[in-house]
Amino acid sequence: MSNYSIALVPGDGIGPEVVSLAVDVLDAVGDAYGHVFNYVELIAGGKAIDATGEPLPAETLEAAKQCDALLLGAVGGPKWDTLPGHLRPERALLGLRSGLGVYANLRPAALLPQLRLACPLKDEVLIASNSEGRPDFDLLIVRELTGGLYFGERGRSADGNSAFDTETYSKTEIERVLRVGYSAAKLRRKKLCVVDKANVLESSRLWREISIEIAKEYPDIETSYLYVDNCAMQLIRAPGQFDVIVTSNLFGDILSDEASVLTGSIGMLASASLAGAGGVPGGEPVMGIYEPIHGSAPDIAGKDIANPLAAILSAAMLLRYSFGLEKEAAAVEAAVSAVLDSGLRTKDIAGRSGTADKEKIVGTLEMGKAVLKALEGKQ
Repeated sequence: MSNYSIALVPGDGIGPEVVSLAVDVLDAVGDAYGHVFNYVELIAGGKAIDATGEPLPAETLEAAKQCDALLLGAVGGPKWDTLPGHLRPERALLGLRSGLGVYANLRPAALLPQLRLACPLKDEVLIASNSEGRPDFDLLIVRELTGGLYFGERGRSADGNSAFDTETYSKTEIERVLRVGYSAAKLRRKKLCVVDKANVLESSRLWREISIEIAKEYPDIETSYLYVDNCAMQLIRAPGQFDVIVTSNLFGDILSDEASVLTGSIGMLASASLAGAGGVPGGEPVMGIYEPIHGSAPDIAGKDIANPLAAILSAAMLLRYSFGLEKEAAAVEAAVSAVLDSGLRTKDIAGRSGTADKEKIVGTLEMGKAVLKALEGKQ
């Protein structure tokens, strides 16, 4: 029996609602596969501001460091919008990322067949780039998270008429995120595309040089290279060609949002931020922060209408990348797919399958229970 510790930061808005259901799913996985998940509930974001006056109490960070992984709901809301920048709930995210040493953000973007009509692309466009001739895609963007333009030197001229932001990367920063990307590609279709702007930027030329050397260590992975502007175009005209994309902080920020739109539903999208190359069966746990990307949605908090599937899929990523439990992660994902096949929909994804007469709109709790029931059938 394996024992793992998971820090829980339910956060604000709908965060507590969706995290509680993700925990139920984790517990069901533990019971079925012989694992014990021990939880430590912590506060951060708006809830922490109300309780302590700061978005990330030192106690929260220290307790999180003692755990194997962290599952996060969401932080923020209009209640705290007037606070100065250093006291905003979102500062908790930056503090957790820095304090836990996570440097690689993983954003999967897959078009589920049940939500096909939510994608703005035509069937013929999707089919043309899909190796199996299906109107769908399944890609993963690995974004460097702690370097680049967002963390470089910045400032303004004395007269205020000009400003600058500096893109800076070290060999170590590039190497480590590439290794996370290659580790992820091993778990998928064994294809990796490095995205840069090496025809213009010196920092991108360093990315390209290092990636060419690192690629030699992974002969079983098909490695390709694209300039970021071409990649942005290719995501629209031929998304099925991609498996894993690895890129810088700025480029990854933009491309991952573009890819998420193609899936048609932000309520279905999970994410992970890792402190190392995860997904190794039987290996030591890799620290990661796992969270749905939909935000706190305070306008629907407490109404039992939030979509819990992104949080549940984030828990599946936690199983896969932090604990190396591939079979367990796949079982959770299969359960989510089965529930969608059955026609159950939360309000945000209802009426998008083209068979609205066969759909049933359910609330947050009922959707979570349906995933648990489907998970029992997959064991």
